[in-house]
Amino acid sequence: MLADALLRSVAGASAQLRVTGTNTDANQFELGLVATTLYEVVVSPVVMRRLKPDWKENDATQWEMLVSATSVAEQVQTLSLDSAQALFAQTLAVTVGGKDYLIQSVASNEAFGQVYLYRLLLREATPQSL
Repeated sequence: MLADALLRSVAGASAQLRVTGTNTDANQFELGLVATTLYEVVVSPVVMRRLKPDWKENDATQWEMLVSATSVAEQVQTLSLDSAQALFAQTLAVTVGGKDYLIQSVASNEAFGQVYLYRLLLREATPQSL
């Protein structure tokens, strides 16, 4: 709860995760006979910060998003997933403030064996990547 309060106090926003649904019949899914189900999942509070550019040509801007572990745990339970890692693995895009981002990596911060914060490394999505 302390991480939630901290994220809210620094103007925490909310983010939408575009998550693919799980399908019970893998054969029909692989053949394209069954459409992919997408869910819009809202997590809050989140805070975004722009990372320093690497000054490489054609390098997309990178962002770090800090996400409340409590909010992620609620969505994991709602979608009946095994873990937060499963939620992030099924996430196609993250939308914050009307802009889309793609997840590059996920890390978690723990205290006393309990995850309190997730750190997502994001890059801006181009129209070709969506």
